[in-house]
Amino acid sequence: MDLPSAAALRRATLDDIPALVDLVTRAYRGDASRAGWTTEADLLDGNRIDPEVLAADLARPRSVVPVLERDGRLLACAHVAEDDGAGYFGMFAVDPALQRGGIGKQVLAECERIARDEWGLPVMRMTVIDVRAELIAFYERRGYRRTGVFKPFPYGDTRFGLPKRQDLRFEVLEKPLRAEALA
Repeated sequence: MDLPSAAALRRATLDDIPALVDLVTRAYRGDASRAGWTTEADLLDGNRIDPEVLAADLARPRSVVPVLERDGRLLACAHVAEDDGAGYFGMFAVDPALQRGGIGKQVLAECERIARDEWGLPVMRMTVIDVRAELIAFYERRGYRRTGVFKPFPYGDTRFGLPKRQDLRFEVLEKPLRAEALA
């Protein structure tokens, strides 16, 4: 699927932080997120991304936030970084009104391209809240596999939200980006 008319991919700057926080929050938290399918509104309240953490991500080497923009409005974004010899994919958000239209797949593909072609990394990893079956299935259709490796949810760190459940944890998903990663 092609980009929406007049939409362009670019890399975020520090000036984009307020718009990025707004986009990511609308995609995952509160009533606005219920317009799309990626909502976490039944799992978490509060922040989805912390502006200071985002600023640090934008400032460090081998860490970028590709954004899809049209007429000065952010439509989608994600964060890709090198982490322990692999690509790490996160902060993936698409405007809830535009979800299921294919633009998220293009942003994901751009992040995979950066990790593979610009940084020469063999694999992309991400963490997903393991009760998010529909989201995990989305990534599996794009070549990611469940690793069975789990990480704790940061309970008590309000920068990442206010949990509504006590059973949240992350599962690591992984996708080979280069042939040697398949071996």
